[in-house]
Amino acid sequence: MESQTLKNKQSELEQSKNKFLDLSNDQLIEMYKKMLLIRRFEERCAQEYGKGKIAGFCHLYIGQEAVAVGTIQALNKEDYIYASYRDHGQALARGLDPKKIMAELFGKFTGTTKGVGGSMHLIDADKNFMGGYGIVGGHIPLAAGAAFTAKYKTTGGVAVCYFGEAAINQGIFFETLNMAQIWKLPVIFIIENNRYGMGTSIKRVFAGEKLYDTANYLDMNRNSFNGMDVLDSYNVMKSAVELARKKSLPTLLEAQTYRFRGHSMSDPATYRTKEEVELEKGNDPISIFLNQLLENKVTTQNNLDEIEIEIKKIVADSVEFAENSEQPPIEFLTENVYTD
Repeated sequence: MESQTLKNKQSELEQSKNKFLDLSNDQLIEMYKKMLLIRRFEERCAQEYGKGKIAGFCHLYIGQEAVAVGTIQALNKEDYIYASYRDHGQALARGLDPKKIMAELFGKFTGTTKGVGGSMHLIDADKNFMGGYGIVGGHIPLAAGAAFTAKYKTTGGVAVCYFGEAAINQGIFFETLNMAQIWKLPVIFIIENNRYGMGTSIKRVFAGEKLYDTANYLDMNRNSFNGMDVLDSYNVMKSAVELARKKSLPTLLEAQTYRFRGHSMSDPATYRTKEEVELEKGNDPISIFLNQLLENKVTTQNNLDEIEIEIKKIVADSVEFAENSEQPPIEFLTENVYTD
């Protein structure tokens, strides 16, 4: 009887290890913190936008946190990251300073690009976060270029490019994938399929069921994953990164995810029913991961409550920092515009 009990415990331990793959408890908790930081940061962004503190376009990442955190967890610090205009999530997951991000959103001189980039153009070259881009699909070839650099210089680095499902109908998407496969570049293209390009369902503009199968005709490595599950996001991404790093081969991934808010802060999202949104909120990636951590005794509810307090303070501090930061000086208008 004792022997059977021991075997059962060993089996439970193995199942737990398999569920969390090669991630330690500290790594798992850090991933949860990042997901919660993205959620609370974006919620505060919505509030500050409503107050008029944030101007211009602002695209929130609420609902898609597992994609950024899970995939970036599989990368090294030397790897390059390119994001679309919905870039707050990737920036925070990569470790950019929340204070500098919020200051950038406020248009302040202490921001990531000194207040002149705004929400869609976050960047931190020191962390190889190569920026968010406002032109749909325009950054896809840039990621391939970074991958070419890594291969040419034999650094072992990998380039990753995030874009929405609507971008796959851009000609540059197909052209870049073709070139990446021909040249065998260590680049991973990630389609964040939240099902709506602005207000248009992907089903109305894409003649196919599986978006990632667009790489089929190129014989390129391809896969999809549950973008509402941070562990599935990490696991699939890890395999793609290994293929890129060891064999210098590209991969097209499709993240099945969902944004809980409109396309941007100015979007009333009347093209979706309230019932659909509420149904999808029942698949909240943060709640899913929280329950996984509790069920497998990775942490306790008390610890999670403390994390909530910690994250809220980080977000509050970022707003205070942005509020108290200076505007760009008037002479900065002509910097980086003209050359002698």
